[in-house]
Amino acid sequence: MNIYVGNLNYHVGENDLKSVLEQFGEVDSVKLVKDRETGRSKGYAFVDMPDDGDARKAIGELNEKELEGRRMVVKEALPRK
Repeated sequence: MNIYVGNLNYHVGENDLKSVLEQFGEVDSVKLVKDRETGRSKGYAFVDMPDDGDARKAIGELNEKELEGRRMVVKEALPRK
């Protein structure tokens, strides 16, 4: 399942996010979205987890939880159109 993680502190890196989500199961990839010009985080990421059950548990546990001083928005990512 592809998960959207938003409202991230700009100091949170891909490895930080991966370690948080790995508490719930295997993580295939973490893609932190960055500004093309500055390379600075835009404050959201997409995470792929192979097991939908683990992903749903992560969403349930992490949505609205605080990470580095900000409440995360964690939900299933919508497919691109």
